[in-house]
Amino acid sequence: MIFEELKRDTVYQGRAFGVQVVRMRLPGDRLRDYDLVRHKPSVTILPLDEKGQLLFVRQFRLGAGSELLELPAGVMEDGEEPLECAARELREETGFSAGKLVLLGDFYLAAGYSDEHMYVYLATDLLPDPLQQDEDEFIEIDTIPAA
Repeated sequence: MIFEELKRDTVYQGRAFGVQVVRMRLPGDRLRDYDLVRHKPSVTILPLDEKGQLLFVRQFRLGAGSELLELPAGVMEDGEEPLECAARELREETGFSAGKLVLLGDFYLAAGYSDEHMYVYLATDLLPDPLQQDEDEFIEIDTIPAA
């Protein structure tokens, strides 16, 4: 099948993401406009402590309108490698650094409408090593048994 991009227009650019309308020629010579959310790559971390528990962060999320329990995660800064981002986000959000950070895989979060690509890391050999949280983050840590 042949898909051809004909045109791409940015209709919104915010601090966290942008939106583009992309005109595509589809098989059978049909045309269709797609909305595409442009987002920087991101990471998520599975921090496993010495007791076999995963560290989760509890924080308010606007999209859900409530606090959620999530794995530590964050967006890569310009020029930052996924491993560097995972180490930084782990320290910022949990107050721990990892003796070992292992890449488990990567994927697109919602490839039907977004180009956000996420890398997933397992963090072990955790040691207290806090970094200052972002000024708009108010995070609590919860642990949940991994098995």
